[in-house]
Amino acid sequence: MQEAFARAIVRRTSFRGSGDPVAWVWRIVVNTSVSRQRRRRLEALVLERASVAPEPGAEPSLTDDRLRDQVARLPKRQKLALFLHYYADMDYETIGNVLAIESGTVGKLLHDARTSLRRTLEGASDA
Repeated sequence: MQEAFARAIVRRTSFRGSGDPVAWVWRIVVNTSVSRQRRRRLEALVLERASVAPEPGAEPSLTDDRLRDQVARLPKRQKLALFLHYYADMDYETIGNVLAIESGTVGKLLHDARTSLRRTLEGASDA
């Protein structure tokens, strides 16, 4: 988050004044997050190919692991909508501004993501 907000401050002159400035800042946050994920995947691939395993951290519970894995498998826009809604506490209209989509589409993305997670996790608990 710090990196994203620092980028927003540095790039404040690039804001054209049209649209919501909050959405503009959150777009920078989303883009920074996506870039960081790409770097992490690349670093993990390099470590894997070098046969060096990263140090394990604290072990989360099986449910946390399962949920994290399922969220990671969601389409990108569904993951972003979930993050902005549940972690950034944004309403549908603001999420729509950040992602440049209609608020109704935000509702559909969230519905589809929750349905997919529910089905997968309920199916896994039955096994």
